[in-house]
Amino acid sequence: MYINQERLFTFKKTSVIAVMAAAMMIFSACGSPAKPAANGNAGTPAAGSEQSQSGGAAPAGIAGQLTFYTSQPEEDAAQLVQAFNKKYPDVKVETFRSGTEEVTAKIQAEKQAGSVQADVLLLADAVTFEGLKQEDLLLSYKSPEAEHIADELVDPDGMYTGTKVIATILAANTDKVPTLPTSWQALASADSKDAAIMPSPLYSGAAAYNIGVFSRTEGFGWDYLQVLKDNNISVIKGNGAVLKAVASGEKSYGMVVDYMVVREKAKGSPIDLSYPSEGVPIITEPIAIMKGTDNQEAAQAFVDFVLSEEGQKLSVEIGYTPIREGVAPPEGLKGIADIKILSGDLNTLTQEREADKKKFTELFGN
Repeated sequence: MYINQERLFTFKKTSVIAVMAAAMMIFSACGSPAKPAANGNAGTPAAGSEQSQSGGAAPAGIAGQLTFYTSQPEEDAAQLVQAFNKKYPDVKVETFRSGTEEVTAKIQAEKQAGSVQADVLLLADAVTFEGLKQEDLLLSYKSPEAEHIADELVDPDGMYTGTKVIATILAANTDKVPTLPTSWQALASADSKDAAIMPSPLYSGAAAYNIGVFSRTEGFGWDYLQVLKDNNISVIKGNGAVLKAVASGEKSYGMVVDYMVVREKAKGSPIDLSYPSEGVPIITEPIAIMKGTDNQEAAQAFVDFVLSEEGQKLSVEIGYTPIREGVAPPEGLKGIADIKILSGDLNTLTQEREADKKKFTELFGN
């Protein structure tokens, strides 16, 4: 399928919001800004937040502690936080980083203990956020910046919003594979026997999403995954390890996220990527605010920044395909309008994720 880029949200300023804004100004003038309530008004921008696409001076009064859980590579998360703090220097951001499956396991453990510590989440895929939404762990917030993002990539209830477009593609070591493959069937061919590698869905949210999609797509299914198993494809913890194996020549082929390959190729490694003709699964690394946040105002400002033109251009600088309309992808990556997408029913993928991982473990033993 191809994603429709059309997007329209209309946000109205009501007299109630005007009164609240005036109240905030009065409290700020007195030197005692009110602490935001944990559950606030869905769809209301952080008080004083800017509506412009390119940022500007930081709104007054946004400060305090913000706990950020993410599956982004550590260096990328650090760059994001650093850029956010240039605009909001009075917000101290504490970051916890791990694979999506481990982050969600941490959230579940904290929930059982009585208090989730995260204020903002930025994890791999919509399926993960659908699960958290169904557990009533997310706060509805419709950022004004989301009007520049296609409807299909934004939760209609405002519980989460995609932040970028990451495709899982075929990577090949160009020293070992002179012609890039154009089909996923390359991983099932005799040429790739003992020479291919993929990330584990038990660690990577992108990999878990991929298994859900491939196992339900005509022409693939669990039969295709069985062929990969019979072809002795290796399964390793995450996308980074897949990239390393292919770039080093340990493996000739890899199933891996696109931006990592472009980065490694730019360093001079003998690696390249192709978008197979059958299509590719994509994830959008959604962002969301936890329902129990102690700093809703700063959390909303963080979401707005990530989705803003400034935040999206930062994503491009780091090497990601942006999700916001009007921001071009980095060199070497396709924009969403040019990607043929393999997808599945979101509700089914959410309900069946644990069953999919169990079946994968039974098949691959990982």
